[in-house]
Amino acid sequence: MTDTLLITGATGTVGSALVPALRASEATVRAMSRERRDTSDASSVLADLRDPASLEAALTGASGVFLNSPSTPEAADLQRRFADIAQAAGVQRLVLLSQYAAEVDSPVRFLRWHAEVEQHVRELDLEVTVLRPNLYLQSLLAFAASAVRTGVLAAPIGDAAVSAIDTRDIAEVAAAVLTERGHAGATYTLTGSRAVTHAEIAAALSKASGRDITFAPVTPRQFAAALEGLMPTWQLDGLLEDYAHYDRGEASAVHTSVADLLGRPARSIEDFARDHARAFGAHV
Repeated sequence: MTDTLLITGATGTVGSALVPALRASEATVRAMSRERRDTSDASSVLADLRDPASLEAALTGASGVFLNSPSTPEAADLQRRFADIAQAAGVQRLVLLSQYAAEVDSPVRFLRWHAEVEQHVRELDLEVTVLRPNLYLQSLLAFAASAVRTGVLAAPIGDAAVSAIDTRDIAEVAAAVLTERGHAGATYTLTGSRAVTHAEIAAALSKASGRDITFAPVTPRQFAAALEGLMPTWQLDGLLEDYAHYDRGEASAVHTSVADLLGRPARSIEDFARDHARAFGAHV
């Protein structure tokens, strides 16, 4: 009998790369989302983390799950409840998407929330694997339009380096630990193959796109003003905490988990820039 794997957040940044990465495996994949986006995809299931009954239906017969959630102030509570429901449904393995440097006493709210979920799932009768990725390179895409328009990539960080990671690598690692044995109880910190400054990121984007994109450090107040109205206040405050964490040099360590698990180096900033050059104005 093949495994049945339920992928939460299947249309999100990581989930949308994870589902196709799993297609080549022998597992049966259920791509869970709150809205069915492709009516021809028989593997997609409608369920909402806020609706326990829908989760119970989606989890029926599943042996493994990938747990992620939308960005919301209730994310930690929703993930803890999902894990409880998964255990009750007979799920055996749970792969949790957490965050680099998650600690319950962190000054960064997102790191505290992730650590609380980690702590909870490890107390359940499940084979748990935790993935702790660093800053997503794909998060830069949210600033692509502004970078193309102004020629500036702005962020509240100086010359501190961050071992940022391509979300495609996160997805491939998740696919590996979901389909292979031997990862129960492990925590894998996922980073790029080197730490890069935002000036180096801007230079790579400029070279790949053929646009003149430079990095400009801004104050947290300036950064918040530029993003006001584009996201809820709690999310913007959390993003500022994230960037303060990066600026303190707390996210520069490089880990080898991607290479160890996939047998190849993590994608570089040059790989990301080349593959996403169109978003940054390349005429390709």
